[in-house]
Amino acid sequence: QVQLVESGGGSVQAGGSLRLSCAVSGFSHSGRCMGWFRQAPGKEREKVANIDSRGDKNFATSVEGRFTISEDNAENTLYLQMNSLEPEDTAIYYCAAASSACLGLVPHSHYDYWGQGTQVTVSS
Repeated sequence: QVQLVESGGGSVQAGGSLRLSCAVSGFSHSGRCMGWFRQAPGKEREKVANIDSRGDKNFATSVEGRFTISEDNAENTLYLQMNSLEPEDTAIYYCAAASSACLGLVPHSHYDYWGQGTQVTVSS
């Protein structure tokens, strides 16, 4: 059974940093894609970043240069380092896993499994 469990969310002031973690179990595909999404109240789920099994990374324009995606294969954990946070980054953040590779920043329909989400709140 595949499980993705996010952690690391919280409240921070603008300009601060947070690191989100996504613990992955029951999932291992050589051609996989792992991603982060976010959803703010009243808005659609938004692509944030993804990383594939070759280590290729893609970012949304709104977070490029501020956010970094990485994974620790030994620990089966996906990370999202978020720096220079802005109030507009406030959302529930979700991690996702796909059995197939990602070519560019792929939409939510590409993914097979999702975590339950973790809240990030950035105050001005």
